Amino acid sequence: MLKTILVTGGAGFIGSNFIRFVLTEKPDATVINLDLLTYAGSLENLRDLPSADRYTFVKGDICEQEKVANILRERNVDTIVNFAAESHVDRSIHSPGVFIQTNIFGTFSLLEAARKVWLEENKQGQQDVRFHHISTDEVYGSLEPGDPAFQESNPYSPNSPYAASKASSDHLVNAYVHTYGLPATITNCSNNYGPYQFPEKLIPLIILNAVDGKPLPVYGDGKQVRDWLYVEDHCKAIWAVLEKGMVGESYNIGGENQPTNLEIIHTICSILDEKIPNLPYTPHKQLITFVTDRPGHDRRYAMNIDKIRTELGWTPDNELRKGLYATVEWYLKNKEWIKRIHEKPTYQDWLDENYSKRG
Repeated sequence: MLKTILVTGGAGFIGSNFIRFVLTEKPDATVINLDLLTYAGSLENLRDLPSADRYTFVKGDICEQEKVANILRERNVDTIVNFAAESHVDRSIHSPGVFIQTNIFGTFSLLEAARKVWLEENKQGQQDVRFHHISTDEVYGSLEPGDPAFQESNPYSPNSPYAASKASSDHLVNAYVHTYGLPATITNCSNNYGPYQFPEKLIPLIILNAVDGKPLPVYGDGKQVRDWLYVEDHCKAIWAVLEKGMVGESYNIGGENQPTNLEIIHTICSILDEKIPNLPYTPHKQLITFVTDRPGHDRRYAMNIDKIRTELGWTPDNELRKGLYATVEWYLKNKEWIKRIHEKPTYQDWLDENYSKRG
């Protein structure tokens, strides 16, 4: 196990960071990246990989079950890490169908391929193979002020089509563990940030808008609370689960912080004021613009990570300001990446061209 890893969605934000982590830190591992290269996935995220001789890219859809099965057979894959997902809440509100297709049916397709090849054809067991599914804290719903942080035992209560689709995929993974004995684990992570994040997400959007002197949009009153996880810490946590996690278990992964969205934006503005103080719109917080809140916007998320800390020995290395500082520096230094990412087709272009073909 952990010798030949199929990473699905590896051209996206977290997946590409995980591939870099594996190729840098795990010299015995080989990585196959299966990605459809939708609007949020790009080979630009995978330029100049370390140890590229241990990396292979395959363009494809996780919904193509036989293609997945053939990769498992032909490459002798012993580990699947499933990052492939539609993941933007706003987009799920406007276009829920594609979230159902990728996040639910796509996960089912991967599970079926793994069951058939690993369990039925190869008769492999828990010590031989592992299916790991990446999920989200949004499956738990929203916390009220004073509520304790989400634990793995919390009931699921998703509020957006995105969260509902991820909750459904989690249930499928658990069903395959209990019904078929598929060796699988799940991690539910909080909001990730760091290098290579698609520019429409909150933190890169605020950085890039602020640098260009554009408005910094804040939903509602900006007092929504999130737990923020630096992506490198997330990658280390996933590896800890792959190495030491118990089959059939779920693990919460978070950054152990609870700022409001407005506090995050103020912190980014202060970092930019420090790094580029001579811009005409410094202080950058003057660019903050409050906009109408989105429908069903969850008020607060918070993650209890006692289980992964106690059982697997993982804790985040990057406190929030340190991680934000590194993220701001990365975006300021990687203007060519930003330019190339912005040249990609838009989400709507991709939806119009591809989704109708997928049924």
